[in-house]
Amino acid sequence: MTKRTAPRPLSIRPVIALGSLLLVGSPQLQAQDYHLPDMGNSSDAILTTGAEARLGQAFMRHVRESLPVLDDPLLTDYIESLGNTLVAADPSATGRFNFFIIDQSVVNAFAGPGGNIGVYAGLILAAETESELAAVLAHEIAHLTQRHLLRTLEDQNKTLIPTMALMVAAAILGAQVSSDAGAAAIVGIQAASLQRQINFTRENEYEADRLGIMTLAKAGFDPYAMAGFFERLSKSSRAYENNAPEFLRTHPVNADRIAEALGRADVFGARQRPDSLRFHLVRAALRERSYKRPEQAVAYFRDTLREGRYRNVTAEHYGHALALMRTGQFDAARAALAEAMKSNAGLAEFIILDARLDLEQGQVERAVRTLKQAVALSPGSWPLRMAYAEALMKANRPASAIDELTTVARLRPGNPMLYDWLEQAALRAGHQAATHRFRAEKLYAEGEREPAIRQLEIALRQRDLPYHEAARIQARLESWKEEERESKRQNKRGVKP
Repeated sequence: MTKRTAPRPLSIRPVIALGSLLLVGSPQLQAQDYHLPDMGNSSDAILTTGAEARLGQAFMRHVRESLPVLDDPLLTDYIESLGNTLVAADPSATGRFNFFIIDQSVVNAFAGPGGNIGVYAGLILAAETESELAAVLAHEIAHLTQRHLLRTLEDQNKTLIPTMALMVAAAILGAQVSSDAGAAAIVGIQAASLQRQINFTRENEYEADRLGIMTLAKAGFDPYAMAGFFERLSKSSRAYENNAPEFLRTHPVNADRIAEALGRADVFGARQRPDSLRFHLVRAALRERSYKRPEQAVAYFRDTLREGRYRNVTAEHYGHALALMRTGQFDAARAALAEAMKSNAGLAEFIILDARLDLEQGQVERAVRTLKQAVALSPGSWPLRMAYAEALMKANRPASAIDELTTVARLRPGNPMLYDWLEQAALRAGHQAATHRFRAEKLYAEGEREPAIRQLEIALRQRDLPYHEAARIQARLESWKEEERESKRQNKRGVKP
């Protein structure tokens, strides 16, 4: 059931986006000035909390239409865990944050409305330490906590949410997708005008760097990692200067910005923090995915292991096992996994890979038992529960899979991928009403309220619908209908959402 987008050969190429790490320099640093800025500003009145959440939903719909969002539970769980660690260290961070990975090899990250922060696979691979990756996330979190995007939209406060989401998505994604996709995203909005309307200023970047370094230090990461990453990416970008898009040429990382980041880090001093094993495992998994042909991935890991060219031997064996499984060499993959498991056999990454090898070799019941035991030991691990549900589906137990996925839905409400899995399980189980209900939840999570309402209405018309289920669907339907009526009233009055 896990969706796998076609991996692309790794080509580290810095690309710039709205709210990305690589942006312009800033005013001269005053090392002692590291207090939080005044949080009150007129942007607070631009959108209500509910309207901003809907804007975030609409934005993510455009992101998913334009870019390959990686819906792998293990990889998503890691980036969420790292991001939430930083959010917890930032006293100004409130509300919901959504961290996700884009399955492309460019070196980039961006912050969008509704707490959405996207990180490219290429950036994770380019980060030499976990602190460098954390520096990118801390920078993007600061853009959101300081409401930089909404400040730039103050004069657009009567723009309807769908149009506003399209404008933001076009600005952020325009430099990163194909020309055809960029044209489709912009849909008649003049790119130059849009760039002027939604463009982070030098002051925004200065503030995001400053607060990001504070967050890094408070979370226990190395505050010098931001400057170090800036410098390496700046040197790397020079090789692509002639072919870089205009956006990149007008938003360089310069010596002043690097110096300012170093000065800010001096305030806190160096923090030595060992990289987590999960950081290395995620990089190994992304490296394996980056090869279009699995034989290339096998050769890469075989050579690095033989020559000792790796940062973490456990992760290198793990990547080798993933590559071997993709080629169908299951026994060899088990041997490589056994080498990786010598350090920590209880990691979810290893348990899930072991179970998937069982599934590939027809040992379905063994996989079910392994994952059931793992879930019992770690009931809060949603990647383990997702893998368990996948095994239950392979074992032709869709009703049990629904139970597991419903538990995950309580842990992670509003996740479109999860409701897609639930819809498939309900369809396999022959539960028509549940199939339409889960399809409705998926559409609603993606910001498609009217189609979601229609799906709930279809669900209510199903025969033999239990009373308690009908009551739950009816309550959900009335709530969504009221949201739709209120949205139409506001749009008709021409006021901000």
